Amino acid sequence: MAKLWRIALPILILLAAYWISQYLQQQSPQAQRRSEPEKPSLLVDVQTLESQSYQLMLTSYGNVQAHTQLTLTAEVAGTITYLSENFREGSYFEQGELLARIDPADYQNAVTIARSELSQQQLALAEEQARAAQAERDWQRLGDQQPANALVLRKPQQAAQQAAVASAKARLAQAERDLQRTQIRAPFAGRVLDKQVELNQYVNRGEALASSFAVDYLEVRLPLSLEQQQQVTIPEEFRAQTQSHPSEPAKVEIIARLGEQQFQWPATLVRSEAVLDSRSRQLYVLAQIDDPYGPAFTQQPSLKLGQFVEAQIYGKQLEEVFVIPHTSLYPNQQVLVFHDGQVSYRKVALLWQDPEHYVVRGELQAGEQLVTTPLGQVLEGSRAQLRAN
Repeated sequence: MAKLWRIALPILILLAAYWISQYLQQQSPQAQRRSEPEKPSLLVDVQTLESQSYQLMLTSYGNVQAHTQLTLTAEVAGTITYLSENFREGSYFEQGELLARIDPADYQNAVTIARSELSQQQLALAEEQARAAQAERDWQRLGDQQPANALVLRKPQQAAQQAAVASAKARLAQAERDLQRTQIRAPFAGRVLDKQVELNQYVNRGEALASSFAVDYLEVRLPLSLEQQQQVTIPEEFRAQTQSHPSEPAKVEIIARLGEQQFQWPATLVRSEAVLDSRSRQLYVLAQIDDPYGPAFTQQPSLKLGQFVEAQIYGKQLEEVFVIPHTSLYPNQQVLVFHDGQVSYRKVALLWQDPEHYVVRGELQAGEQLVTTPLGQVLEGSRAQLRAN
């Protein structure tokens, strides 16, 4: 019996071990296969592309300047006996207006004397002409068949007296001009910059009385870069050209800021300068502001000479272009387009830019959805979905 037990015990141990292993295999957790997780989609905002016309606006800056500025001077000497109320700094005057008067008494006397001298010389000429006529009659009564010479007919005396009359006329004309010059009248409608004389002050011939400038229009000198020069119609002048300006000169908006307020004046480009800056390659053009002190601008501050202003110049109009935000342009001048849940790159050409937008033309079609969300580096064909509003 003991011998039988020694033989059966190992067999029972082996069977028990097998049953335990089978049980453990059946009770162990089974690993489950999972599908590969989907790649997350990009959330994007889009803008529907529209082909459109775009008016280029060029920005430049310059200073207001007068097209005509001169110094009023005394053409005769004397004492200032009258000054107009408009003859002071900042005042306006009209063309032909009497601004100042120099004491005319001495010049009136000079005119009287010159007229008297002219009358005397004219009388002397008439007497000399009468003597010449009498000399010719006397020569004829002598019966000499030879013609009378110039001395007999007193022609040299007549010529001398005619010269004296002409000289007297010239002195009278000069005296009248000097009398007229005692009245200082405005050569144009303008504004006084500064006054340099006072009432009862004695002035010499050629002495400065005041400086002034014309107010029919003002000019602003504006620099244009090489890129800007290509985008605007610049008025050019040529020899023997009857029409120096284009039929439609470029419009300009002159903007001046006073604190938080902004004021505007309409202007036009009228001409360009003859010299291109050799260092910056900039070309200066002149914008003209018509009647800047007229009734149309009474509700805003007047422009001052030397005032710094901004100019918005109407450039050329681009056709069939796309206007996109700055956030939509990627390196190498590419944009992203959303289509069928994916984004793809399109090549564009940058034509213009303003502070908020780019103007482009290229591999784009109207109606496509442009991605406006800045995404950084994105692979071609990446999955994307529209951001919920």
